[in-house]
Amino acid sequence: MMTLIFLAPGQGAQERGMGADLFEAYPTLVDEAESILGYSLRSLCLHDPDNKLSNTAYTQPALYTVSVLNYLRQRDILGREPDFVAGHSLGEYCALFIAEAFSFADGLRLTQKRGELMAATQGGGMMAVIGSTRAEIDAIFKEANIESVDIANLNTPLQTVLSGPVDDLQYLATIFERYGHRAVPLNVNTAFHSRYMATMKSAFAAFIADFRFSPLMVPVLSNFTALPYRDNEIANNLVQQLDHGVRWTESIQYLLQEDNPQFVELGSRNLLLRMIEEIKQHPLRT
Repeated sequence: MMTLIFLAPGQGAQERGMGADLFEAYPTLVDEAESILGYSLRSLCLHDPDNKLSNTAYTQPALYTVSVLNYLRQRDILGREPDFVAGHSLGEYCALFIAEAFSFADGLRLTQKRGELMAATQGGGMMAVIGSTRAEIDAIFKEANIESVDIANLNTPLQTVLSGPVDDLQYLATIFERYGHRAVPLNVNTAFHSRYMATMKSAFAAFIADFRFSPLMVPVLSNFTALPYRDNEIANNLVQQLDHGVRWTESIQYLLQEDNPQFVELGSRNLLLRMIEEIKQHPLRT
């Protein structure tokens, strides 16, 4: 017996040319997306003539749409729905669409607003720490006497993303490197998944309050709880996700307990599948 699990990637998985083999296969849905967004999604994704694909306001609705198209293709190829779905940060919206929590159009409106609010939130940065366990990170925080930086993504037991003030991240980087760990600044100018998202979190909470969600038809792992969603948690979890860390390692560990789990990433870069291989090789240490 096999457990089929679809995974939707988050921001960072976008690339010029994405969707090239999908737009013509599902033109009605792409037309609907372009009508809602008010611009050519095909041009943005395939050619990015104005270099907007890396702009969060455009990245998020574009990646959501292409992930949904990838889901439709995989469903058509495999001839079945998945047994579980999960998404990394933004990818959780595609996962919830698959589970029929909302329509494609509502998911697009939510990701469009989310992207706009995040793009308007300036200040701070993010840094990936590679080779450090969570216990080692906590010890370095204590040594540096840093209380201004948050854990943004727990991607694998040895890959963690931090969010906070740029100067404090740079100071932490020197300490991590002194101990032989890699510290890689990310190309963002906002401290996503941290306390610094409080203002946009309030605005998004007000926006999402107008939406109604349907009971989930497929179990969805929540970034906020690292457990399957309950039907009454959808709005709250999506809001809480904004200023809390993405608990990806725990989510995958939960799914690895299923009977013969088979993962399919809804994108071409296999970023999440590589994380799963690392999670399997390095049991979580605290």
